[in-house]
Amino acid sequence: MRRPSRRSGVLLAALALPAALAATPKQAQAEATPAPHASRAPRLTTSAGELTLTVPPGSAGPGYRLRVTTGQLALTTRRSGTTVLGTPTDGTGALRFRTAGAWQHATRVTGWTWKNGTLTLTAATTTPGATVEARITPAADRYQLDWQVRGTAPERLGLAYDLESAGHWYGHGEAQTPDGGPGTAQPWPLDSGQVVHPGFGPASYYMIDPFWYTSAGTGLRVDTGQVMDVAINQGKDGLGRFDVASADTYRATVFVESTPLDVYRDYVGIVGKPAKSDATYRQYAEPVWNSWAQFYTHVDQAKLLDYAQDLHDAGITGHALQLDDKWESNYGNMTFDARAYPDPKAMSDRIHGLGFDFGLWVTLWINLDSDQYRYAADHGYLLKDAADTTKPCTVTWWNGTAGIVDLGNPDAKAWYESRLTSLMSAYGVDGLKFDTRFFDEKCAPHEGYQPSDYQRLGAQLADEYDLQGVGVRVHWDAAAHRAGFVTRQVDKGTGWNSLRASVTQNLAISTIGYPFVATDMIGGSSGRPAPTKEVLVRWAQSAALMPLMYASTSPVDTIDPTTGKKVVYDAETTALYREAIARHTRLAPYLWDQVQHTLKTGDPIMRPLFFDFPHDEATYTIEDEWMLGPAVLAAPQLTDATSRPVHLPPGKWYDVAHGKTLQGDRTLPIYATPLGTTPIFVKLGAEGADKALRALR
Repeated sequence: MRRPSRRSGVLLAALALPAALAATPKQAQAEATPAPHASRAPRLTTSAGELTLTVPPGSAGPGYRLRVTTGQLALTTRRSGTTVLGTPTDGTGALRFRTAGAWQHATRVTGWTWKNGTLTLTAATTTPGATVEARITPAADRYQLDWQVRGTAPERLGLAYDLESAGHWYGHGEAQTPDGGPGTAQPWPLDSGQVVHPGFGPASYYMIDPFWYTSAGTGLRVDTGQVMDVAINQGKDGLGRFDVASADTYRATVFVESTPLDVYRDYVGIVGKPAKSDATYRQYAEPVWNSWAQFYTHVDQAKLLDYAQDLHDAGITGHALQLDDKWESNYGNMTFDARAYPDPKAMSDRIHGLGFDFGLWVTLWINLDSDQYRYAADHGYLLKDAADTTKPCTVTWWNGTAGIVDLGNPDAKAWYESRLTSLMSAYGVDGLKFDTRFFDEKCAPHEGYQPSDYQRLGAQLADEYDLQGVGVRVHWDAAAHRAGFVTRQVDKGTGWNSLRASVTQNLAISTIGYPFVATDMIGGSSGRPAPTKEVLVRWAQSAALMPLMYASTSPVDTIDPTTGKKVVYDAETTALYREAIARHTRLAPYLWDQVQHTLKTGDPIMRPLFFDFPHDEATYTIEDEWMLGPAVLAAPQLTDATSRPVHLPPGKWYDVAHGKTLQGDRTLPIYATPLGTTPIFVKLGAEGADKALRALR
C-alpha cells in the first residue's frame, strides 16, 4: 500500500512574485533554508500568472505538478507532462459557494504563503467583501485541499472539475440519473451518461461513497459527513460538481497515481479494507432464495412452502430461503400475521427439512399503527424530530409512516435486540435481512452522535447476525468498509436495461471499497412484469460469474405482480438456470481464494478490466465485461442479441465455450451467444488459473 510522504515539504525560496501579486496586501513567504534531502521534497516555483508545486517521483508516488493559476483561480494537476485533472478555466469557477440562493466563486488570487509544507492561498470572489482561503498540502501520491469562505455565511460549498481533463470518471456507487438510475441505468464510465444526485449523503439508502477516480490515475475523496449534491455531466455540460450542504471547511483529498488501481488502493488505505467476510463459504457457493420478487407482499405460509418445495424438487440448490416483507401483523411488531402464517414454527421446520436455512426480513422502522410504536415512543427508543426534539421523528416509506429505533440510545438498541433474539429463538430463524435505513435527515441524532455515525451503529448491529449472503446496505463510514458485509444492490427492473445496470453498478460499488457484491435479485424486481425467459437466464448466467448469487424469481414458476397470474417457464429455462448455479458452485474454491486475497489487500473481486490491464486503452469504456479475480474474464450476453463482440486484453486466454487458446490484445468482433453459451475466458498463467480451469472446463 502506498502511503503519503511524511516529509515536511521544506522548499527552496520562492521566485519573485508576478506583477499581479506583487501589489497585494500580503507578501508571499517561503522557507529560506532547504531541509536535508530537499530535492526529494515538494517545491514551489512562481512565474507570471501562476504558482507551481512540484512533487518529485519516488517509491511512494509517480510525481506530479500542481499548477495554480492566479489571475482566475484554477488548479491543474499534471503528471509526466500531461494534464491528469483540472478545474474549469472558462470562468465558471473551481471553488464555488452558494449564498442568498445564488452561486458565487473564487476569482483572482490576492495573496499566498508557503510554509511548513502547506501552500495557503487567499482569493477574491464574485461576492463583494467575501474571500476564499485555501490550503494545499502536497504528499507523494496525493494532496490535501481544504478551503473555506470568509466574510459571508454560505449555504453550500462546491468543487468543480473539467471532466475531460482526467479522461473517464468512475466511482460514486449507485448513481441517480435522468434516465432511471440506479434502478434501470448506471452509466459506465460516469461521464458517458449524466449523474444528477442530490441528497448524496451518509443517510442515503443508496450504496454510495464520496470517492471518484479517473482513467488518468487521479481521484477525489470529499471528507464530509454532510449531504452532498453531485452532478457529473449534467445536461452534458462536461463538468463534475461536488457540492456540500455546509459552510464548514471543505476537505478534499486529491490522489495522483499511475493507475486507477493505485488510486483505489490509496483510498482503501484511508477508509479501511474488510477485516473479514460476513458470508460463509457455502453462502458464496450457493444462491440465497428470497421471497420478494416471487410474491412481493402477497405472500403467506402456504405460498412460501410451495416455493421451497418447487425449488427442492427441481434440484435448484440454495443455502437459505428468506421470507421478505410482509410477514408481520403490523410493521415493527415482530409478530407473525396469524391469518397468513397459522404455524410459523412448522413452516420453519419444513424449510429446514428441505435443506434450506430460514431467514426473515426485518427493519428498525416501526409504523405508527404498530402496537409497539407507542411503547417505543414513550420509552424514548425512537429518533427525535430534528425540528422539535420533544417528539419522535416520523418518516414516510413504501409501507406507511414510521418512527426509527435510535441505535445511539443503548437502551433502545438493547430493547430492539432482545426482541430479535426472542423472535429467532421461537421460530428457528437462522439469519436476517436488514432493510431500510438506520437514520433519516429529518431526525436528530442521539446526544453525542452525528448523522454519519448511524452507518457505524447500523454496521455494528448487523454484524451480530448471520446476514445469509445478502448483507446490509451501510456505507460512507469506515466501519461499513471494515465489516466485510456483502452488498446487495438497490431494486432493479426486470428488463435488459436493468440487467446491464446490475453489472455496471457492481463495478461501481466494488471499486469504492465494498468488494463482496451481488446483483439485485436475479431477474430483477421493482414490481415490474415478470422477466422473460431470456432475461432470467442471462441474469443467472451473469450472476454466476460474480462473487455471490442472490435469487428470487423461480425458474420453476413465478407470479407476475402486474397480473397476479402464474408464469411457468419451460424446461430449458430451469435447466439453464440450474447449470448457471452449478457453474458458480464449481467456481467456489476459486472464489473463496479471492475472498482471502481481498481480506489481505482490499482489492475488489469483481473489477473492471483496466484494474488488471491499465495500459489497454480499450478497456476503459467496456461496460459488459469484467475480471473475476486475476484469472477469469466474464463477458456474458446482456442483450437479446445472438452474438456480441468480446475484447481480450494482452496475454493468452483459454476460451471456455470453445475449448481453445486465443492470443489477446484484440477484439473478437462476433462471438456467437446462443442462449446456452456464456463467453468466459481464463488467463493462462494468472494466479488461480488452474483452479478456474478445473471449475469451468
